[in-house]
Amino acid sequence: MNANGPAYPLASLYVGDLHSDVTEAMLYQKFSPAGPIMSIRVCRDLITRRSLGYAYINFQQPADAECALDTMNYEVIKGRPIRIMWSQRDPGLRKSGVGNVFIKNMDDSIDNKALYDTFSAFGNILSCKVVCDEKGSKGYGFVHFETQEAANRAIETINGMLLNDRKVFVGHFKSRKERESEFGAKAMKFTNVYIKNFGEEYTDEKLKELFSKFGKTLSVRVMKDERGRSRGFGFVNYGNHMDAQKAVEEMNGKDLTGKILYVGRAQKRTERQGELKRKFDQIKQDRIQRYQGVNLYVKNLDDTINDERLRKEFSPYGTITSAKVMTDGCQSKGFGFVCFSSPEEATKAVTEMNGRIVATKPLYVALAQRKEERKAILTNKYLQRLSTVRSMPSPIIDSYQQTGYYVSTVPQVRGFSHETQSGVTGPFHSRITMANIGTQTMGGRNDFAARGGQYKYCPSIRNTMQVITAVPISSMEPAVQIRGQEPLTASMLASAPPMDQKQLLGERLYPLIQALHPILAGKITGMLLEIDNSELLHMLESPESLHSKVEEAVAVLQAHQAQECSSK
Repeated sequence: MNANGPAYPLASLYVGDLHSDVTEAMLYQKFSPAGPIMSIRVCRDLITRRSLGYAYINFQQPADAECALDTMNYEVIKGRPIRIMWSQRDPGLRKSGVGNVFIKNMDDSIDNKALYDTFSAFGNILSCKVVCDEKGSKGYGFVHFETQEAANRAIETINGMLLNDRKVFVGHFKSRKERESEFGAKAMKFTNVYIKNFGEEYTDEKLKELFSKFGKTLSVRVMKDERGRSRGFGFVNYGNHMDAQKAVEEMNGKDLTGKILYVGRAQKRTERQGELKRKFDQIKQDRIQRYQGVNLYVKNLDDTINDERLRKEFSPYGTITSAKVMTDGCQSKGFGFVCFSSPEEATKAVTEMNGRIVATKPLYVALAQRKEERKAILTNKYLQRLSTVRSMPSPIIDSYQQTGYYVSTVPQVRGFSHETQSGVTGPFHSRITMANIGTQTMGGRNDFAARGGQYKYCPSIRNTMQVITAVPISSMEPAVQIRGQEPLTASMLASAPPMDQKQLLGERLYPLIQALHPILAGKITGMLLEIDNSELLHMLESPESLHSKVEEAVAVLQAHQAQECSSK
């Protein structure tokens, strides 16, 4: 190793392959002999708080971090060898492939440490990993060197050598895109032909007789079942590509005793699956483009509304190409879709019909969106609100961020509190509660989060005594019921001042969401209050709709957490 170590902005180490029970305190006890530590953070799942299996350790001095890397890599903590590498905070370097080496055909006995020891002689290693599944090594791995020169030396020396009596392949790492491009070029010069739909009467000899007229065949095989009967497909392998290409061009689609032959280039299963996936994705994208801006999502439908009634209600606004109420057998699921012939007609229908009462319920009408689009919109709104919270003058540390372990070598900061873990005391970030973040992002409205078993309401609203009863989610009934409080109707909401409408909705949503996700209730409530009021009313009436939106919000928070961790 270079005496000064890699030139990183911080003396920060990534520690991976951790047992789920490993804590910051354990890591402090393990790594502190190497030198003074500034902070330790085990990354955890946002919801379950379970360890994600990796952590970051920041030393005061790069030399101490390098000492820990050299002397502690692959040591065992709670029965598992840990994997240490420099924390690479530049994702561009990680993804560039520079200095990255791929090794395959490795013996199962070669683990991370053995691979590291073998390749460390050629230069500084940023990361080293043997790919494993539940059964153990999968026979291949990666070594990422600090420089391309080190990678070249390793390839020249190790490629083709015997490691534990197995000849290994060592080469430059190639991205999937590069591999697919190379494979595509090879596929253009195919010699193996796949034939199907020729029936049970064909044998190897008969198939060879039919296809040998196009050139010399190396092998011909009809695939058979367990009873030895033809399965109606087989393969012909030619000596050169031109003969195979000619066979495909002349025999594909030919009528053979009343059956239409399929003749094409033979493909591996993974290639066929990839091709089918690409075709499916293209069809999906074409369908999305076709319905972009003209397909409406309509929910909060009365149970009496059917396809015909739905079409009738929306027909004044343009030409309808389809109108469908989604059902569960014979019972309406309370939502459906209306597709117009033009975006202008669809926009007019949204403007006129959203919030209009049909039968007994106010409709929620909006342009239909894919789940990915809804999630992206929710994420953007959440991030915008989060940036607003972070810009507030109060010392807020966003609550989705993982708790870190900060040792006493760092000067005390106002707002930190002390806590003891396994006998080691150090300051921890003070953290605003989930409920506070949710309500602060509602533009300074009063906090309706639970405080001492009570709920705090807007002064203009009657504050009655509540009794909260939890009900299982699987029953699909409201998870929390507040007694002594009349249901919120569309007319009640409309009669309230605009500034109070979200407060009214938030007061009723919060206890329902709290029963589903107690810790994140305030934050999720604040996120959902960005949604249109008519849809929020529907969520109060429909536990299924509420539960779906809550889970979408949770997914957004988890995705944001994963993004934060990956950027560290």
